[in-house]
Amino acid sequence: MEHVREFLEKEAPGKEFKALRKVYMVEKDSRVKYWAIILFVILLICLFLPWTQNIRSRGAVTTSRQEQRPQELNAIIGGRIVKWNVKEGDFVKKGDTILQLAEVKVDYLDPNLVPRTKEQLDAKKDAVQNYKGKVKTIDQQLQFLEQALVLKINELQNKVRQQEFKIRSDSMDLVAAENDLAFKREQQRRQKIMYDSGVASLFSLEQRSQSVQEALAKKTSAEIKLSNARQELTRLQIELNGERQQYLEKISKAQGDRFQAESQIATGVGEIAKLENLYTSYDMRNQMYNVVAPQDGQVVKAKKAGINEMVKEGDMLVEIVPTDYQYAVAIFVRPVDLPLLVKGQKVRFIFDGFPAIVFSGWPEASYGTFGGIVSAVESSVSENGMFRVLVTEDPADRKWPPALKMGTGASGIALLKDVPVWYELWRNINGFPPDYYQTTAAGKNDSKNGKSAAEKK
Repeated sequence: MEHVREFLEKEAPGKEFKALRKVYMVEKDSRVKYWAIILFVILLICLFLPWTQNIRSRGAVTTSRQEQRPQELNAIIGGRIVKWNVKEGDFVKKGDTILQLAEVKVDYLDPNLVPRTKEQLDAKKDAVQNYKGKVKTIDQQLQFLEQALVLKINELQNKVRQQEFKIRSDSMDLVAAENDLAFKREQQRRQKIMYDSGVASLFSLEQRSQSVQEALAKKTSAEIKLSNARQELTRLQIELNGERQQYLEKISKAQGDRFQAESQIATGVGEIAKLENLYTSYDMRNQMYNVVAPQDGQVVKAKKAGINEMVKEGDMLVEIVPTDYQYAVAIFVRPVDLPLLVKGQKVRFIFDGFPAIVFSGWPEASYGTFGGIVSAVESSVSENGMFRVLVTEDPADRKWPPALKMGTGASGIALLKDVPVWYELWRNINGFPPDYYQTTAAGKNDSKNGKSAAEKK
């Protein structure tokens, strides 16, 4: 600069060059070192300012409850589309008909399938009731047969006892006739001795012989009566056994009819259950021809179009986005950061489309962020190699914007330990992870004065 000034003075002696002095500040003292010292002091002070360690991750808006997430509306039965009642973008209420299906299977084409199945069911129920009535009738018949058997056996047993008494009487008559015959024969023998001695007449002897013949006839008659009585007793006993066998056959036949009727009842009950199942299935299938909305929401992503298009069981028809749900954000964190996240930890969010000014190390100085609380940390790794963390709205912080939509992107900042700025710079230069520490349900550090929970132990 001095060479320039000397050159100008030689060329134009006696003249002053004010512009040169102002532009190049030749005569002014430099203060760079003072500013450098001040800047160094400021930087040194900043190194000791508190810095909040954090974990940053990306995620998307979802909901913590499964039934509040977008859901597919699938076809429960196969068929063909005959009518659409909504279009994409329409809002529906729970129970509103989305579309109507028509039957395509041969087994269900009969329009009167349900009433005819009901008729079969009623007929089978009537048949079962008739069999139950038959069982009651057979029970009464069995009761009467058993009573008749008892009466008949009692009657024949009385006759047998009477016949036994008669046999005893005839036996006694036979014994009396035998005794009388022996007495008469003894008299005849004595009379013959007297006749041979000439004491008695022939007439007296003949009278005694006639008495013997009469006693012999009585004995024979008594034997015949006793034999007849015994034969009658045998006949009565045979009749008793015959009547018992006859009634037992009738009772066995009635019991067999009863068992057969009960078997028919059991078979009928099984067929009734099968018909009731078919009737209920047919009735429910008729109700499934109208595909209705399971909850309030907006219809999106219609997979089928037009009329008479075929659908199979389980095919997706439309997707419904619920209109009433509780927001949550699903973020993904690296495995190395997973131990630093616990349930109840505080998280700050920046939602896509909502302006925000963020100082990650000084969350209190940030603007446009929203608070959240970790509600669940999954234990299994996702397909992207990270762990999924579900964060819900912090009720103690400002409410999340109502204009949020499902799937809106979000940047999460999980707040960790407060450390000095120099320590955070040193940690990042060396590639160390944030300090491990445990949080309470309120999201505050358990450690005090910069000490971790591990250091406390």
